[in-house]
Amino acid sequence: MLYATENDARRGSRRKAVALSAADRQKIAQINSELRRAGAELRARFPWLRHQSALGVAALAVSIVGMAVSGWLYFAGALPAWACVVVSAFFASIAHEVEHDLIHSLYFPRQSAIRALMTAVAWLVRPGTINPFLRKKLHLHHHKASGNADDLEERAITNGEPYGLKRILMMADGVLAVLLRLDQEKGRRAKLLVFAALAYFPLGWLHYALFYTFLLSHGLGLAGVELPVSTSLAAFIDGACVVWILPNVLRSFCLNFVSSSMHFYGDVERGNVLQQTQVLNAWFLAPLQLFCFNFGSTHAMHHFVASEPFYVRQLSASAGHRVLRANGVRFNDLGTFLRDNRYKTKAPLVSPAPANCAIGVAEPQSP
Repeated sequence: MLYATENDARRGSRRKAVALSAADRQKIAQINSELRRAGAELRARFPWLRHQSALGVAALAVSIVGMAVSGWLYFAGALPAWACVVVSAFFASIAHEVEHDLIHSLYFPRQSAIRALMTAVAWLVRPGTINPFLRKKLHLHHHKASGNADDLEERAITNGEPYGLKRILMMADGVLAVLLRLDQEKGRRAKLLVFAALAYFPLGWLHYALFYTFLLSHGLGLAGVELPVSTSLAAFIDGACVVWILPNVLRSFCLNFVSSSMHFYGDVERGNVLQQTQVLNAWFLAPLQLFCFNFGSTHAMHHFVASEPFYVRQLSASAGHRVLRANGVRFNDLGTFLRDNRYKTKAPLVSPAPANCAIGVAEPQSP
């Protein structure tokens, strides 16, 4: 079930909680303790890490300046378009990490206005994402429901879907991620479309307008046909896409591929953090990791301890990996690509659509 709102997801999942075994509770406690200890040791060794809010501002500034400089170099003729897209995608990934930390109130925890301003700026850097103020509710629910049918955030980026051309297109394009699901609905198509339209308004509308115009213009150009727009407008669209839109298309695809693949889905015990994710850091995924700030290697740590900012997770990854591996968290379980992200075996979804779900889009049973 792909729900249209987080509240519907919550209502549809109240009866699914399970009691974890004593062994799993002990493993989770050990991982939590070790990750917190590793973070404390880092701060003792590097006291500047204690200035967490300032570091969050600095990281966001680095993202903005990096994209601005690469864009300036492109317009100055010193950087080819492809290089500008690649460099800017890397810097945009930093803004994504900052936004994620802001969702957990890791910067300026007692100053909501500053957090809101930083969140808005991070959204402006990445216009193809949904409204982050809406995403906050979805993401916090994700931590409660990860791996279950009501985890809208991961389901929206194709977690649990069969791998193939359809999934690739959905990971690359948020609009297609909605449209290619419409055949799966049961009388709720309009509600899903309205929800998606509101979630992407207004920056997402601008992002996709520029992106599709760019694709149409260059697609027709290959056939010798020109769009009926002025030369200056065409140049503006091309420039905006190279420095702003295309970097985020690349960044978003890499993040969606890695995130949806390292989360398990469908047969995960509700609330069992040991089963929710794996560490996905195989060497051949390095090009993707570059544009999602090593997400596959460190995000599993975040599921256990959500109070550490992204740069601490990176710095403590070695210690984190040791305790994760020692307590049974999987590493590079590539079978997930054959099991459609199931934790154990490829099987039909275990959770039917709840009768009291007022808004949602029903998904087909996986083969």
